[in-house]
Amino acid sequence: MNFVVMGVAGCGKSTIARALADKLSLAYLEGDDFHSPQNVALMSEGLALTDSDRKPWLQAINQEMQLKVSNQQSFVLSCSALKQSYRRLLAKDVSPLLFVYLQGTQALIEQRIAMRQDHFMPMALVKSQFATLEEPRDDEHYISVNITHSVHEIIDKVIASVKSEI
Repeated sequence: MNFVVMGVAGCGKSTIARALADKLSLAYLEGDDFHSPQNVALMSEGLALTDSDRKPWLQAINQEMQLKVSNQQSFVLSCSALKQSYRRLLAKDVSPLLFVYLQGTQALIEQRIAMRQDHFMPMALVKSQFATLEEPRDDEHYISVNITHSVHEIIDKVIASVKSEI
């Protein structure tokens, strides 16, 4: 199984994805590492990315995911994957793939972003992240986990969900 841990900035994607990768002994991919310097600069200035800004980023991630699958190396990716169209692009020719949607309120996310240090995503973009977010739908392969749970509880929920599918 391959995983994309998704959600808005500040929901804990990287923390959960790393912990899940460690627990399952899978490769870890950080979606932010695939952003162009131009995208990072835009976000650092508090400017929301457009779909055209995001497309090359998502394509680069998808290419890396396809490479991992072709090499029979399972992985966990942290990536916002905010829109259904982004998730479709990410999932292209990558199977099996489960999206893990980390769900939280805007107030909680703002609180978490306010406590962050050394990250390019400013508080000003939280509202745009929620405006862009299209929650996964029934026709997508995903599970939803509330971020008020501990990292350990979230990982256990993901693993239990995968085991129930087998």
